[in-house]
Amino acid sequence: MADKIRDEQTDYLFKAILTLNDLDECYAFFEDLCTISEIREMAKRLTAARMLNNNYIYSEIAEKTGLSTATISRVNRCLKYGNDGYAAILPRLERRK
Repeated sequence: MADKIRDEQTDYLFKAILTLNDLDECYAFFEDLCTISEIREMAKRLTAARMLNNNYIYSEIAEKTGLSTATISRVNRCLKYGNDGYAAILPRLERRK
């Protein structure tokens, strides 16, 4: 998948994200970069991934996040058959609790 989106501009974006030092910088950068709706949608998908990883059922996830079951299914496919992006992030987040 990375090869499908990898180019100079995307590399520059991801390098920029990697320079962020704290939560406040993340908020400032992403609020400049994305709409609030886009940020909230990404946050909902990450929440769905965490919940799926913790064996919640679709209806519980839909109720908590407001995501459609189709979107939850897509997140689930990424968890099971994707590029292991969620698999890398979720344990790190759990360790930081």
